[in-house]
Amino acid sequence: MNVNQQAHMASPYGPPPPGYQGYPQPGYGGQHTAGGYPAQYTAYNGPAPGYQQGAPPPGYSPYSSFPSKTLEANVVSDLSSPSPLDLGPVRQPPSSGAPPVSAPQAYSNYPQGEALNGPPSMNSQPQRPPVSQTYVPPQAPPPVTQPAYHQQPYGAPPASTQQMTNQMAGMQISSTAPSMAGADYGPPPSSQAPPTTFATSAPPSFAPHSAPASQPSLNVGMLPQGPPSALYGAAPSSQPSFPGSAPPSMPPFSGAAPPPSQQSFSSAPPPPSQPPFSGGPPPNSRPQIGPAPPTSQPPFSAAPPPSSQPQFPGAPPQQQPPVSQPAPFHTAPPPAAGFPPPPMGGAIPRHPGMQGPPLSHQSLSGPALLPQPNHVAGGPGQPGMPPGPPTGGMPGPPPQSGLQGYPPQQNGAFGQVRGPQPGYPGSYPGQQSFGGQPPAPAPAPAPAPAPAPQKRLDPDSIPSPIQVIEDDRANKSSEPFTTGPRGQAPPLVTTNFQVKDQGNASPRFVRCTAYNIPCTSDMAKQSQVPLAAVIKPLATLPLDETPPYLVDHGESGPIRCNRCKAYMCPYMQFIEGGRRFQCGFCSCVTEVPPHYFQHLDHTGKRVDCYDRPELSMGSYEFRATVDYCKNNKLPQPPAYIFLIDVSYNAVRSNLVHIICEELKTLLDYLPRESPEGESSVRVGFVTYNKVLHFYNVKGSLAQPQMMVVSDVADMFVPLLDGFLVNVSESRAVINSLLDQIPEMFADTRETETVFGPVIQAGLEALKAADCSGKLFIFHSSLPIAEAPGKLKNREDKKLVGTDKEKSLFQPQTSFYGNLAKDCVGQGCCVDLFLFPNQYVDVATLGVVPVSTGGSVYKYTYFQAATDSDHFLNDLRRDVQKNVGFDAVMRVRTSTGIRATDFFGSFYMSNTTDVELAGLDCDKTVTVEFRHDDKLSEETGALMQCAVLYTSCSGERRLRVHNLAVNCCTQLADLYRNCETDTLINFFAKYAFRSVLSSPTKTVRDSLVNQCAQILSCYRKNCASPSSAGQLILPECMKLLPVYLNCVLKSDVLHPGADASLDDRAYLRQLLSCMDVPESHVFFYPRLLPLQKLDTESDALPVAVRDSEERLSKGGVYLLENGLNLFLWVGANVQQELLQNIFGTPAFGQVDPSMTALPELDNPFSKRLREVIESFRAERSRYMKLVVVKQEDKLELIFRHFLVEDKSNSGGASYVDFLCHMHKEIRQLLS
Repeated sequence: MNVNQQAHMASPYGPPPPGYQGYPQPGYGGQHTAGGYPAQYTAYNGPAPGYQQGAPPPGYSPYSSFPSKTLEANVVSDLSSPSPLDLGPVRQPPSSGAPPVSAPQAYSNYPQGEALNGPPSMNSQPQRPPVSQTYVPPQAPPPVTQPAYHQQPYGAPPASTQQMTNQMAGMQISSTAPSMAGADYGPPPSSQAPPTTFATSAPPSFAPHSAPASQPSLNVGMLPQGPPSALYGAAPSSQPSFPGSAPPSMPPFSGAAPPPSQQSFSSAPPPPSQPPFSGGPPPNSRPQIGPAPPTSQPPFSAAPPPSSQPQFPGAPPQQQPPVSQPAPFHTAPPPAAGFPPPPMGGAIPRHPGMQGPPLSHQSLSGPALLPQPNHVAGGPGQPGMPPGPPTGGMPGPPPQSGLQGYPPQQNGAFGQVRGPQPGYPGSYPGQQSFGGQPPAPAPAPAPAPAPAPQKRLDPDSIPSPIQVIEDDRANKSSEPFTTGPRGQAPPLVTTNFQVKDQGNASPRFVRCTAYNIPCTSDMAKQSQVPLAAVIKPLATLPLDETPPYLVDHGESGPIRCNRCKAYMCPYMQFIEGGRRFQCGFCSCVTEVPPHYFQHLDHTGKRVDCYDRPELSMGSYEFRATVDYCKNNKLPQPPAYIFLIDVSYNAVRSNLVHIICEELKTLLDYLPRESPEGESSVRVGFVTYNKVLHFYNVKGSLAQPQMMVVSDVADMFVPLLDGFLVNVSESRAVINSLLDQIPEMFADTRETETVFGPVIQAGLEALKAADCSGKLFIFHSSLPIAEAPGKLKNREDKKLVGTDKEKSLFQPQTSFYGNLAKDCVGQGCCVDLFLFPNQYVDVATLGVVPVSTGGSVYKYTYFQAATDSDHFLNDLRRDVQKNVGFDAVMRVRTSTGIRATDFFGSFYMSNTTDVELAGLDCDKTVTVEFRHDDKLSEETGALMQCAVLYTSCSGERRLRVHNLAVNCCTQLADLYRNCETDTLINFFAKYAFRSVLSSPTKTVRDSLVNQCAQILSCYRKNCASPSSAGQLILPECMKLLPVYLNCVLKSDVLHPGADASLDDRAYLRQLLSCMDVPESHVFFYPRLLPLQKLDTESDALPVAVRDSEERLSKGGVYLLENGLNLFLWVGANVQQELLQNIFGTPAFGQVDPSMTALPELDNPFSKRLREVIESFRAERSRYMKLVVVKQEDKLELIFRHFLVEDKSNSGGASYVDFLCHMHKEIRQLLS
């Protein structure tokens, strides 16, 4: 149920507390128009007899989001797979009832314009139907899922939005297509694949008349516009944006409970056992509209009742649609003629498709219902609209028959524009535009009857990320993943599995977007699936997996192909008795050196094949010879230089003291080859404000010596001997220095800082020592002092959303780009730790770290008491982690494809070599491939990534990763072997780079378009024929829409009002080198219900979907996204649970400012702290714990991560976006 039932304000609470390091996003939730809806729109709160016809409910707040018109879309997942997202079985035309002749009622359960993909999701806000559209409720009994509808009298908010929505949507999305057959409808056509299908109602755009009866519709698109008001009570304008939450304050509809006779949807929720839709009233017989049918009635049998039944009782009378047009709603057949129109003030027509018996008040007598304008059943008049003026301005006569394709849905579905309803914000306010046409103004509704609820997809019926993750875990975590077979897609990144290297690189090193790639470029263009690999060359492996073996071929070095220079690997074919080998990449034949010769066995393999890692493994390392070194001389061990800002801000916040204290112990943990050995990394120290201070810490000195360089315009290092030292030899002098630095600058009044000269100083020191290394810079403010690289404050919120916004992501000077090039040449990597209290221009300061393979860490409003743990844990990990220096990476491919584009933190001076001054175990390089010739199914495609680097001990190494994938001539094989998490990682990197050159809206639109092309190509070429109303998704891509929507709603592409420019630039840079597990949890956070945590078991409770609807007031939830960790505490949590976690039985006594849980002596506390530590151990950055109490101001920030809901900045909810994608796909298909 909706946990916070309080009205949401845009950003009711001010900015997040300073210590909070996330992106504060004030109000996460939909934005409601102030003041609620104008009176003309009465809010639909469910059918309510008391509804006064024209009276708008008080303060109806629009759910701002895609216009929700339902699309008819049955989501069907891959045919090949068992779970089509069939949004619904196709429903056959009702056998009885005279639907217009021409129009079979093809639409699915839902009447035409509605798309429901199942019961409305709890998490998504129901969209409120435009007033003008009435919903005619289906007569069928509610599906099981919708429990509460029935009981709630109007006025009481449904227990959960979900129920409400469920009722509204009587559809099912099931992995197998629900049978759409209504009582008298024929069985669903077989074409609907059981694959993921969403049964939803017919898409609005289908012209009902024209739609074939068989079309199943997924009608995803029409979401109810808002929760029915009656159910909810009128929504106050401030209504929380969260879908599903009914603001507590909402008055019930018209303030009075509905008359007893109208039961809000049925009196009781249907029994769970009821099959969804099944059992609806027989076609001819009208469902009883009077009293609600008993709960026991099965919900519609997936197919709407025959047309003869009134659609929604109480709905405006629909005239029998002309023959040509199918009944507007398929879900329920049109009411028989003669039903009286629903009383205007009376109950609102039920949504077709609502599960639940017809409202009693809706009686069927009376004239036939008009087509409800609201449903885009067909023509402009959408059926389901109240008798008020049809939205389309049509009189109410039958929709135009024959509209195939979406007729413009007037009020509704995604994309179709429905005019802004009065009082409704226009297409979502602030909403990202997905390319729909601008809404056409809707005619002002006459005192139309209250809008009927629109059907909306049931979030439980659309593909669930949690379900997919759990299924993969169940199927693939028990057996080791062996990499021998070519083109084998690995388990998901969320599954724990062991890898056995048998000739292809582990997915921990390389993950591809597709493991079966098209043989031709035409096929690749047709599908639009990007062919890319996310490569993490130095990834850390779990303890139960063997790290790559080190191979030493002595003076002669690694064996390579003479032509393409590929390294010896399992794809080389030995011929002529083992004297020569044929390259698998270019087919060139090369002599085998005498020292490497070995005989072949009867299969043509060398007899020593399994004794040599390079002949039997996918990943291994070679010790490189001097020929692979710069200037043909072996490298020196690397050096670490710590450059500390000692300006007023840094000293005042106690930062300088914290850094110096930590370094005393941290220097004992510098990286080393073996745990027992000593680190060969040397260290140096610099402090700076407007000038730089170098320190001589030679071991023979009694005290450190300081040398000041004030000429920052021409930087040089004033000492050579004694600046870079071995820690063990100079331990006493270093400790003395670290004790003195905080005291020396304790009284400083210098507020200005430099930044360019600081990097130059470190670079010059490494050049003088002739070694590579890393600079750790601790910096606090915008560098405004006179010096090279001086910056000005250019923060301008007015540019956000304009064509000039891209300039904010670009560096404001070319100085740092040139400096980065020099750093890469020397092997000087930069890691930057920022502690800003205001704008520091991360876009410019981050240029050197991002170009050198370094990292940026940001601690906004740093406070020693609450943020030092966060910072120190990041610093410890950064200093200790495995890293290679002065690296060059090249990706070779077999004939037919080539690497064309690269993403990550690196520098490229030519088109093939990726140069990294530093490459650590967390960094990835993403490579996109394109065809340059045809591929063959027999040979497949090969890829070899070779990285040459200097280890932390100063040894030159070559790490090689090999991967072979299959090639296909059938698109179905491509779609069966894609990896959605890797696709999303690639799309996000591509989009985040594109913001440097294009407006964010253009970037979002191109992402939506490419995704629609991928899915429409599948629908057109791989799916079995089915109605256009079905949304059919490939099984392995059924989560593409939900994840893509998360990327579109990210702060970089669609910022909330309070996302700072620095935060956006920081996230953009951070994502550029993220690996797939981290990008997955970053875009779709993990949300664990801790009330279900088992202290006896190591297993974690199953996560819940990221929506406010899934939160229970009596629960405690842990949410992590790789950067943030929230502990959300419901207001009604049991005392025992609070006592076990916080040591206090009262909710009011829980301290929201705590950043660590108390160490209590009880099993639950111990287990919870273990879980938190295990989450932190999985991520490359430390996640600070933030306690969020329900209805506390921090909840606004927390809600930002509930990514299936509408975002505060206007980003669509998952349900809305799925409908929008369906509309885009249909447009491409037509």
